[in-house]
Amino acid sequence: MSRRRLPIGLQTFRKLRDQDCYYVDKTAYLERLVHEGKYYFLSRPRRFGKSLFVDTLKEFFEGNQALFEGLYIHERHDWSQRHPVVKLEFGSGDYREPRGLHEDVMAQLADLAEEAGIVPRYDTAPVRFRHLIRSLSRQVGQPVVVLVDEYDKPILDVLDTPQVARANRDYLRNLYGVIKASDAHVEFAFLTGISKFSKVNLFSQLNNLTDLTLDPVYSSICGYTERDLETVFAAELACLDRERVREWYNGYSWLGAEKVYNPYDVLLLLRRGKFEAHWFETGTPAFLVETLFERRVSSVSLGETVSTVELLSAFDVDHIGTEALLFQTGYLTITGEGELGGETLYRLGYPNREVRQSLNRILLRHLVQDSEQQTANSIRLQRLLEAHDCAGLKELFHAFFASIPYQWYTNNQIANYEGFYASVFYSYFAALGYEIAVEESSSHGRLDMAVRTGGHVYLFEFKVVEMASAGSAVAQLRSRDYAAKYRGRNEPIHLIGVEFSRETRNVTAFEVVAG
Repeated sequence: MSRRRLPIGLQTFRKLRDQDCYYVDKTAYLERLVHEGKYYFLSRPRRFGKSLFVDTLKEFFEGNQALFEGLYIHERHDWSQRHPVVKLEFGSGDYREPRGLHEDVMAQLADLAEEAGIVPRYDTAPVRFRHLIRSLSRQVGQPVVVLVDEYDKPILDVLDTPQVARANRDYLRNLYGVIKASDAHVEFAFLTGISKFSKVNLFSQLNNLTDLTLDPVYSSICGYTERDLETVFAAELACLDRERVREWYNGYSWLGAEKVYNPYDVLLLLRRGKFEAHWFETGTPAFLVETLFERRVSSVSLGETVSTVELLSAFDVDHIGTEALLFQTGYLTITGEGELGGETLYRLGYPNREVRQSLNRILLRHLVQDSEQQTANSIRLQRLLEAHDCAGLKELFHAFFASIPYQWYTNNQIANYEGFYASVFYSYFAALGYEIAVEESSSHGRLDMAVRTGGHVYLFEFKVVEMASAGSAVAQLRSRDYAAKYRGRNEPIHLIGVEFSRETRNVTAFEVVAG
């Protein structure tokens, strides 16, 4: 198979096809969308190919047949059917100023009108938008296709300024309401973005959208499947450890039979040949990290979160659900599904090593504040584990907590609850990419944390005490025989009991015995 160009950063379907780039054929979804409905909404994390899909829709409805040669849709579509397209994009505007959104929308509508030879009229965006849709429909004699890319960015950009965020939300609600009000002149509408805002507050006027976000049929409408890698990118993967590729980048699920890869990760891996946090490093909002700390969210519990459909959709300016925030932004994904009392429950977890390792690293950075000290601690932890030096761990664990500024404790209630101490341990291990299990159940109870590395097993029990009581944590490990399930592996087992003092806010007792 001949090698092609990697379409890194390309969001324009025409350029991708003209430049002979690799393309994962998503056009089967176009046929299904057109036949099944009219108004659609899709939420996916950043860098998942949403903009490219929207642009593919534009070329499809404009009837640019040559661009689709060799693709699934080419022989299955009547290319004589053409529709004018109104495409709004909010990926590059500055929406922090009170009139920033209005000026951007009016400029986009003016440009679209000029391209069609229509004189822009009216001074309010909804009226101008409605006029443009109806004028285009009459001019061409066909109903209009409306596409909105990054529909929510004007709100997400200003979540730290709620007054502006609310104003932008209300502005967009009136703008998007025009789509339904123009139903007679609209053939098809597709809105996409990162978040799924409450229908009550943003889509109250456009309340007839079909939400594809958790539809199993459309679960891989964005992203690459394992089969995509095996077929489309086969020529690029020969020198890479496929199991390691899966561990690092696969794992996103929107309830489909197959998990998917983030395209950006795959393309950067193929270009650089290095397993790095390609997607994560393109920008993790400080707002996310601060929210997790404010809400006392333990990093230990992040990988084992349980939620409902309602909680996954609890996202609005005045109330952003923790589960919704993490799921919609791509830091957690659906790892299982169940039912309780007739209600569907979803188990959420980290999608892959990249996210688990990188998110915990940035949580530590926010906590320690001294990145050099944090890095030094992490390097030392890795070396001690490689040497299986349990005696050196006590001093290092003490350094973990000593590196956290005293002011952080006094200004944050999060430090007063027990899970905080376990979270610091967990995040240090997770940030190094170790295999970790938390709160594993046995017939005797639940183990706090297990770490496997270098052929050794480390079993941790954590306790927070008022005064030192050395030995009680290890005694619990022994009495409940947590090591039993690991003995069949014939690996050395280390039982580590760690106790923390509320008064000193540090390790006050530390004991290691063989399991």
